[in-house]
Amino acid sequence: MQSDYWDRPAFETVRPRRLTAPVVFNSAHSGRDYPQRFLDMTRLDHLSIRQSEDAFVDALVARAPHMGTPLLRAHFPRCYLDVNREPWELDPAMFEGALPDGINSASPRVAAGLGTLARVVAENKPIYREPLTFQDARMRIEGIYQPYHATLQRLLSEAFTAFGVAVLVDCHSMPRLPRTGDRAAPDIVLGDRYGTTCAPIIIDLAEMVFASAGMRVMRNRPYAGGFVTRSYGRPRHGIHALQVEVSRHLYMNEVTLERHEGFDMVRALMDRLIVALIGLDPALLAGFSDDKAAAE
Repeated sequence: MQSDYWDRPAFETVRPRRLTAPVVFNSAHSGRDYPQRFLDMTRLDHLSIRQSEDAFVDALVARAPHMGTPLLRAHFPRCYLDVNREPWELDPAMFEGALPDGINSASPRVAAGLGTLARVVAENKPIYREPLTFQDARMRIEGIYQPYHATLQRLLSEAFTAFGVAVLVDCHSMPRLPRTGDRAAPDIVLGDRYGTTCAPIIIDLAEMVFASAGMRVMRNRPYAGGFVTRSYGRPRHGIHALQVEVSRHLYMNEVTLERHEGFDMVRALMDRLIVALIGLDPALLAGFSDDKAAAE
């Protein structure tokens, strides 16, 4: 099956002129290039199909390459293919015929309709008019998912080779969360899988940047970090991963999906995060990795 992106890139690596720090930014859910064949398969209107986007997150961190760190960003939309899942988390009910062996159809993400190929978008709206073929899943996973992760791994390997450590910042946005009792909803959620995917100094630094700007910050709740954070974060081996979730209401209208006057403020805040991480001494992270290895 021919790729839906045969005539244009499904994702893009924006590289700095010179690599100045071991940091890699990833925006896997901000893609907004919807293939016509996919749109013909969906029952949703153009605005509804976009409800799963982490809209404009790539624009919030677009200055990272100008500061010396690469940015990997998807052009394909999340509802078309989610690279923050295992490669073969698929719902058998979405497909014609039986799926082959080796498919993870029992994960809670599949049960929620949010597997590698999603069944629904936000508010549980079904995406497709008719069942898909497994060939469609193979085209997306083998043709886009696997190259995307190979690219991300290469960027981290380049950073590690140059600096002896690497830091992945996995960038996302979240819907505005409700209050919990007398506690205000967070503006920012930082995820390190409960202290397992990056050195404490990284998440401490990120929290300081956001909190000093008046943002309400929470750690790991309700988002501790997805497949990307969990898979790449190996701090004892010198690879650190932090997930950053920014509440969409801070920078966009969540109904119309348009930027509002808060966008420039949030982008400036993300610039501060980029600068702070670039300024982090790699030796501190290398020392953390050595200490962890010795302790174990």
